[in-house]
Amino acid sequence: MDAKARRSGTSVVPEFLESEAAGGLLLMAAAALAMLVANSPLSHFYHDLLHHPSGLVLTDKIGPMTPHLWINDGLMAIFFLLVGLEIKREFVGGRLASWDQRRLPIIAAAAGMAVPAFLYLLVAGGEAGLENGWAIPAATDIAFAIGVLALLGSRAPTSLKLFLTTVAIVDDMGAVAIIALAYTASIDTLALGIAAGILLVMYVMGKSGVSSLWLYMLGFACLWYAVLLSGVHATIAGVLAAMTVPVVQAGGSGERAKSPLHRLEHAIHPAVAFLIVPLFGFANAGVSLGGIGLDQILAPLPLGIAAGLFVGKQIGIFGAIWLSVRFGLAKKLAGSTWLQIYGVCIICGIGFTMSLFIGALAFPGEPLLIEEAKIGILLGSCLSAVVGFLVLRLAPRLPSEASA
Repeated sequence: MDAKARRSGTSVVPEFLESEAAGGLLLMAAAALAMLVANSPLSHFYHDLLHHPSGLVLTDKIGPMTPHLWINDGLMAIFFLLVGLEIKREFVGGRLASWDQRRLPIIAAAAGMAVPAFLYLLVAGGEAGLENGWAIPAATDIAFAIGVLALLGSRAPTSLKLFLTTVAIVDDMGAVAIIALAYTASIDTLALGIAAGILLVMYVMGKSGVSSLWLYMLGFACLWYAVLLSGVHATIAGVLAAMTVPVVQAGGSGERAKSPLHRLEHAIHPAVAFLIVPLFGFANAGVSLGGIGLDQILAPLPLGIAAGLFVGKQIGIFGAIWLSVRFGLAKKLAGSTWLQIYGVCIICGIGFTMSLFIGALAFPGEPLLIEEAKIGILLGSCLSAVVGFLVLRLAPRLPSEASA
């Protein structure tokens, strides 16, 4: 795509998939580097740097800000802003614009969240203090998953890439709702009221046709701080702010180029894909493997998460697709065999970014449980990536796909 087309703000699927794939590969590299550093003589420096307290206290509930908190509560709010923009774009004029387009991804994503949560509770829910981690294996990491598909080249049909992207977007909606509803311990009503007021002002801006991006970013910053003070996780401000940014769908690419949503999405996407998400992966994936044996891996918490991601995701999503096709609720994905569809369902078990994020929320102040959760996330995600890759690599292709 030439520079003029890139500046147009047009949401082009091949460009999106290409950038997501590159970001996913960089995320893999960042996670691998974190594991290497955490298991090297630099491990103490790694942990001390991430958790070194500063003198700045934004709210008494989280205490002094550290680099780790700035990444997880600050920079990741921009990640959620991008998630919100993508969700709104897809619902207004994209792959989720009509009920016929939404039906299969919503059914598949819902089953792909419910079955892993059920499996987790079946394995780990009986242990005291672990039931709060039920949502950890419910998420799919779109960047990591698209990165794996990129390694397959033409052996991953475009229809599967689009389906995975759509399911992951719906999955993100569910994860945002879970974070807002399930992981908010207490509410400061005054701060929440201020946040609601800021959101109302941003909504009026959007309805009035305000197109200056800096005004929306200023509102986003104020909303983030108010939500942080309220007790609701601050990253939710990103999704809420995105819903107020106006989108223009009518007309040609020239009109879409003026759309604040398209301009903001294209402005922040490179920073999110190539800086924020890899930085989050580096800051959160570092797990020391010293002294970890089979007993630790098979402990209820990591085993429940790994089972949810690797087993629950593929059963839930593939089962939902098969049943939907069987009973006429949806059509089978074009250009794909059932084995290829199954392979992508396995890859949906890569939960990395969102699972790590929810894991930290599920067990606040419990570093040992958070480390166990990371082990389960890494195990389940790696199994899903490797097995899903092998299934798609070895799966026979339809004649039309093989000759493409």
